[in-house]
Amino acid sequence: MFMILMGTVVIAGIVGYLSEKTGFTHNGYLPSIIICVGGAFLFYFVRIMFGINFGPPGLNAVISSIGALIIVPTHWRK
Repeated sequence: MFMILMGTVVIAGIVGYLSEKTGFTHNGYLPSIIICVGGAFLFYFVRIMFGINFGPPGLNAVISSIGALIIVPTHWRK
């Protein structure tokens, strides 16, 4: 369980970085990484409590990170 949580954080950080690097978002590197990690944490705990998942833990981390970037609006977004 602990290794899945750490892997989720690492994957979410990478997704946040890549979203800024490719121009998918315009929040800044640190805010995008924070948003991705927060969304991944939230979905990780929802997965544990309710058993909702999309497949392997890595895929869950990627989908939840992208979903958090789309849902969470910031004032930097154009």
